[in-house]
Amino acid sequence: QVQLVESGGGLVQAGGSLRLSCAASGRIFSSYTMGWFRQAPGKEREFVAAITWSAGNTYYADSVKGRFTISRDKAKNTVYLQMNGLKPEDTAVYYCAVSLAYGSRWTPDFGSWGQGTQVTVSS
Repeated sequence: QVQLVESGGGLVQAGGSLRLSCAASGRIFSSYTMGWFRQAPGKEREFVAAITWSAGNTYYADSVKGRFTISRDKAKNTVYLQMNGLKPEDTAVYYCAVSLAYGSRWTPDFGSWGQGTQVTVSS
């Protein structure tokens, strides 16, 4: 069973940057896809970005494409989300999770959710 812990959230002005980290304990299988999701108050959890653990193939929601970058460090069992050009609409709790479905971007495919980290972008 993989356990995930997110960190790196905070308060930032519009246009600013943050880097989120997701540290995984337990064995990460090469077939895993790691994903970042977010949930704003009153809204459903939505896909942000994903990366396949073995090949490093990346996938992004249209709303963050060109601004966010997902990466992973296999030696540290950690996935990162570099967020640049932040907008007030990026304000949400950000979660990471793991999927056995290769390249999935579908929330129900993911499990082992972390506790989340709050990102607040002021205008």
